[in-house]
Amino acid sequence: MHRLLDKLDLLRRADVIIVVAGMEGALASVVGGLADQPIIAVPTSVGYGASFNGLAALLCMLNSCATGVSVVNIDNGFGAAAMANAVTRMIEQKVGAALLEAEENDSRSGTGLK
Repeated sequence: MHRLLDKLDLLRRADVIIVVAGMEGALASVVGGLADQPIIAVPTSVGYGASFNGLAALLCMLNSCATGVSVVNIDNGFGAAAMANAVTRMIEQKVGAALLEAEENDSRSGTGLK
């Protein structure tokens, strides 16, 4: 937990967070409780004990009580990255459209952005 809290400022600056965890997969819920961004959880097949090749982490992540946590399949880091890219692109498009609209409104009112 201390390693996570040391990086909390960095996590909060991200548009979307990908959490990769094995064993019991609780990390996604912990991060979900600390951050407001969308979280994409990736269970891994690597772990010790009764991880059942990632099934334990997958089920834990699917049952997460933290809001904003979505889950991809076991070891599907590529799918998580593709979804994170889609979320980030959507945010950039909306911000760009809002800036363009603000510039148009300013030019119509005569103030103009410089």
